[in-house]
Amino acid sequence: MKSITVKKRIRLKNPVLIAAWPGMGDVALKAAAYLKDKLAAQEFATLESCEYFHPSGVWIDNNLIDIPQHPVGRFYFYRNPAGTSDIIIFISDAQPFIEKGYEYASEIVDFIVSMKVKTVYTFAAMPLPIEHTQMPEVYAVATKKEILDQFEKANVKSMPSGQISGLNGLILGVAKERGLDGVCLLGEIPLYTIQIENPLASKMVLEVLARYLKLSVDLVELQKHADQINQEIEHLIEYLKNPPEEEKPIDQKEIDIIKRGLAESASLPESAAKRIDELFKMAKRDLSRAIELKKELDKWNVYEQYEDRFLDLFKKPLKKNN
Repeated sequence: MKSITVKKRIRLKNPVLIAAWPGMGDVALKAAAYLKDKLAAQEFATLESCEYFHPSGVWIDNNLIDIPQHPVGRFYFYRNPAGTSDIIIFISDAQPFIEKGYEYASEIVDFIVSMKVKTVYTFAAMPLPIEHTQMPEVYAVATKKEILDQFEKANVKSMPSGQISGLNGLILGVAKERGLDGVCLLGEIPLYTIQIENPLASKMVLEVLARYLKLSVDLVELQKHADQINQEIEHLIEYLKNPPEEEKPIDQKEIDIIKRGLAESASLPESAAKRIDELFKMAKRDLSRAIELKKELDKWNVYEQYEDRFLDLFKKPLKKNN
């Protein structure tokens, strides 16, 4: 593997892969990192991914600019005494540049195939118009109906249609191409909190996976963190309802307006904005990509914001007079 360095040769029993990258609510990354820590999984390989990323900034250390650092993906392993499968966990600092996503996922899948992995699991967030006080439900999508049926028997909902953007979805498509099974577990999060980490959704997807893989994982700390996050949201709402005496209180209708505003302002995280910008560049070169671009704009409910730029793609350039 051209970018993967194996630091420790290991042999595992029927291993499965759990892969995660940053995303909405940090649901996937939080779940995978927490699982890695609780299982005391050991690092055995790295993916030095400089060819898949374009530096977007630099760090300042001791008043001086440092050399741009490329994100690194790390592979960990855990021998599961209670289940039929050992675990490989892959965690990356960031998702790759959009045009390199397929190649990046392919390299990971090629590597795990060499280790006899036959099933890939990922996590993702499912933003819905729910309240932060509600217990989030978990949805599952899979590469085979038989797998999905098993999760549905455990009262996990299925997702009949839609899209899982980014590597948390793309790697499952690559896995299916190579004959591997794949599952994504999606935890509900409120629309107005997608830029806030959501440890409760991470806890819920881990509960489902732990039962399915017969993993013993203490999730108490995730629940405590979730309680803290909810308290902070409650404090904000309470402050808005009952501000200091010199400020006028606001009613529930205004609270709902603020929530909608949060949802609108938070509906385009930096990663999504970058993806849209890249799709615009690709559509300018190849107009057939405009369909994919329009779907992405509709997904984030920002078409009106980009409408003029989108329509400009279809304008024919003016002919110059001879």
